Amino acid sequence: MSNKKINVAIIGLGFGAEFIPIYKKHPNANLVAICQRTKSKLDEIGNAFDIPKRFTSYDELLKDPDIHAVHINTPIPDHGIQSIKALKAGKHVACTVPMATTVEECEEIVRLSQANNLTYMMMETVVYAREFLFMKELYEKGELGKVQFIKASHQQDMDGWPNYWPGLPPMHYATHCVGPVLGLLRKEAAYVSCFGSGTIREELHHHYNSPYAVETTHIKLKDSDLSAHVYRSLFDVARQYRESFEVYGSKKTVEWPLIEGKPLVVHTAKRPEPEIPEEVECPDYAKLLPEPIQRFTTKGVYDADDHQHLSFTQGAGHGGSHPHLVHEFLSALVQTRQPYPNATQSANITCVGILAHESAKQGGKILELPAFTFSKK
Repeated sequence: MSNKKINVAIIGLGFGAEFIPIYKKHPNANLVAICQRTKSKLDEIGNAFDIPKRFTSYDELLKDPDIHAVHINTPIPDHGIQSIKALKAGKHVACTVPMATTVEECEEIVRLSQANNLTYMMMETVVYAREFLFMKELYEKGELGKVQFIKASHQQDMDGWPNYWPGLPPMHYATHCVGPVLGLLRKEAAYVSCFGSGTIREELHHHYNSPYAVETTHIKLKDSDLSAHVYRSLFDVARQYRESFEVYGSKKTVEWPLIEGKPLVVHTAKRPEPEIPEEVECPDYAKLLPEPIQRFTTKGVYDADDHQHLSFTQGAGHGGSHPHLVHEFLSALVQTRQPYPNATQSANITCVGILAHESAKQGGKILELPAFTFSKK
């Protein structure tokens, strides 16, 4: 492994705090700065983790020439503009999901990353979760056979979450279910069709002029005979938190459990009928990581549950993905290669959700993904 060091700043210290000790221990990282608007929280975390540079202003942080890369963990509405600012300032960018909230912001991020020869990676947890890595391993070994169909869901109760969440259209934050259906085969979406279903309570409608309780989308994969099905709900649907991903192959199929914490179910073709399905405990994939950060696949920053970020506890630790995300971003920078997902792939994943909601408003009209979301051959 190279001994090259990347100077990183973390922006946002709610969910972002989960990544501090991972960067601190990664052999290719110097965590040199953190940014948080509230100075008391900034100093509390800065003192706890001995971080030298502390900023309450993101714009001031971007002026620091010693910072090579930023990892953005701020509220969803800020992702696009903060990523654009960082790329204009010459910084590499890792950004939590989604990439942005408009097609135009996604396009500008792709343009700037390419024009300035900078690395952008959307930090999609699901495509580095142990369940996804297990299915990817089966696929790469040929054990699934021919993949015939892929589906995923992300259902979550967002009542009580702050500011921009009330009434959010389900597909506007669809990367947790779109990411894996495109990521398994490293494909891109060509076009989408989406239907809204049901109605959330009326006081939520005006926030985004969206009434849908559930949005369900079909995705046609580009240059492939495959389609995928994803669905999302955020309000007024009685369902335990679930980020599911399922792949149906000619030799083996892997299905997500209906109840969180249960084993995956693997179906094997050509077995006697009673033996086709079996429950399989998913292995951990810490072995893929440098030793100093391997423990973070099963352990968060905080030992006490009441200090964990809500998305981390609801999401069952995001499948041990956090150290894998950090390692992929840093490895891409050190090796001067593209990470997965890079700017173009992140735009394709994110724009699926944005366009799916537009399709739902038009009664399921087929909408094509824009050309800038397709990788150049």
